[in-house]
Amino acid sequence: MLEKRSQVTPVDPVWNRITTEAHAAVESEPLMGGLVHACILHHRSLERALSYRVSAKLCSNEMSMMVLREIVDEAYADDALLLEAARADLMAVYERDPACHRLLQPILYFKGYQAMQAYRVAHWLWNKGRHDLAYFFQMRSSEIFGIDIHPAAKIGKGIMIDHAHSIVIGETAIVGDNVSMLHSVTLGGTGKEEEQRHPTIGNGVLIGAGAKVLGNIVVGHCSRIAAGSVVLQEVPACKTVAGIPAKIVGEAGCDQPSISMDHMLGKDQ
Repeated sequence: MLEKRSQVTPVDPVWNRITTEAHAAVESEPLMGGLVHACILHHRSLERALSYRVSAKLCSNEMSMMVLREIVDEAYADDALLLEAARADLMAVYERDPACHRLLQPILYFKGYQAMQAYRVAHWLWNKGRHDLAYFFQMRSSEIFGIDIHPAAKIGKGIMIDHAHSIVIGETAIVGDNVSMLHSVTLGGTGKEEEQRHPTIGNGVLIGAGAKVLGNIVVGHCSRIAAGSVVLQEVPACKTVAGIPAKIVGEAGCDQPSISMDHMLGKDQ
């Protein structure tokens, strides 16, 4: 006689920690119970929670939450890399933002993280040729989060956007893995050409608040752009640039500036 095999649900330590934090949040502040249950505790996985959160934030009179959630669910089911990137983004925020003390926070409160996940679904739609829906996601993200990322832009994983107000990333921009940026950063173009007209940002780059990187230029891996700078020329790897227009003022200061989040220029810079 054959024995029945029990179905074992894979353990997800990240999701388990998020739900533990959610229960603690409700116990600490019962008035948050409705929000926390709706966004976290009613769901069985991180992707289901993100699907709910993104669709709840972006829905409008023109596009219902139910329809948007079907779109997000379809995207997550079709491309496992979306959830991989969402997890990497989550850990990036938790590890680099000193104001983030729980994995729960970015999902519930941080618009930089929420906007990145909305962009990722929009990019999936763009790659599927569903451009009008992708534009809708872009429009609503801009309206709700104050972040305007063209769905055709190519952005890696492990992205942390701190404060995240007034971020603009253009259509042909390319952003590598493990990049950190602060509010009011622009990755923009300098003309009307149809081909590559926006910057390429390497892995591990730190971009300070208010920095503008313009045109078809490359910012090398693990470099650092000082706050308020206007970058118009290519930046070599592992360098710090500052000023208007930006010039090289020294080394990056460490191997991974996007992770250390050190924006201060040294005495020799």
